[in-house]
Amino acid sequence: MLGKKLWMFVCLVLFLAGCAGGAGAPKGAASPDSAAPYAAQGGYQAGYGQPSESPVHAEAQSASAPPPPAPGALGGSPAKSADSGGRSRPAAEPSSPRGEASPAPSQRPGLGTEFGEARVSRVHDVTFVRDSSRPFAVASFNYNDRRGVDALASMASRRDGGRSIGAGGGAVTISIRDANGDPLEAVHVGDRTFVVGQAGQRYTIVLQNHTSHRFEAVGTVDGLDVINGKPGTFDNRGYVLMPFATLEIEGFRTSTTNVAAFRFAAVADSYAAQTGNARNVGVIGLAFFSERGDPFIPESETRMRDTASPFPADPRFAQPPRR
Repeated sequence: MLGKKLWMFVCLVLFLAGCAGGAGAPKGAASPDSAAPYAAQGGYQAGYGQPSESPVHAEAQSASAPPPPAPGALGGSPAKSADSGGRSRPAAEPSSPRGEASPAPSQRPGLGTEFGEARVSRVHDVTFVRDSSRPFAVASFNYNDRRGVDALASMASRRDGGRSIGAGGGAVTISIRDANGDPLEAVHVGDRTFVVGQAGQRYTIVLQNHTSHRFEAVGTVDGLDVINGKPGTFDNRGYVLMPFATLEIEGFRTSTTNVAAFRFAAVADSYAAQTGNARNVGVIGLAFFSERGDPFIPESETRMRDTASPFPADPRFAQPPRR
């Protein structure tokens, strides 16, 4: 009799322990296999002590791949609202910084970048820990068709026909190239660079590292991150640019093996407009981060120290103190 009671007590303890273990898992929690491919690998966060396993181009191939997902696949479905007839329509464009209402994409002239055909572009994850939460260099291009670039360039007097720009005091050279690998025509106006494109033309963003250091490059096109398709921010993960290497960014990344090619298109057909916000169409941006523990010093800092003066001001007589 005593043995039977002891057996029942053991069974009860085991039953209660099983219930307690099951309560620890959140209801409806996703399995590890269902997590997003990048989030599951530990992306960079605002607290820059976290490791950033950023993808890096392992190879660049020109082979075509199966058709791309529908526009909006990276950044979610375009924001829509219903009109009086019950039909859905894109949400209204946000106002400009001056408070002026932005015109509809279909009414805007010039070029945007569409979500093009799928292309094979393989990457893999590497570990990269940023030295700082702020980039050491930021570069950008404005692009448009010939008419639009001429209109922008006419606002300044100095024009320079160079087809690439430097970042980080010349540490990295950036160019926008056509499908044949030739740099597109560019016009430099003051500290801005305007790239001339044509509707339907495919292009790539080419980064050349002239140093022995690794950098992380976060890129945007039309204000959208080239990896996740969401609004650009310095906190997004980027591509790791290896020492003395060339990195070619061919499109909006749709997986670890494919991208949707960058192609110039009408603003209304741009990926930004198709996903609900064409406010920042016409600009390409790159932000570069140095690696923690790497002794990289930008050339601009070196030049500043090289020209430092021990006596920056040498008045003949003592000056009265400021009041």
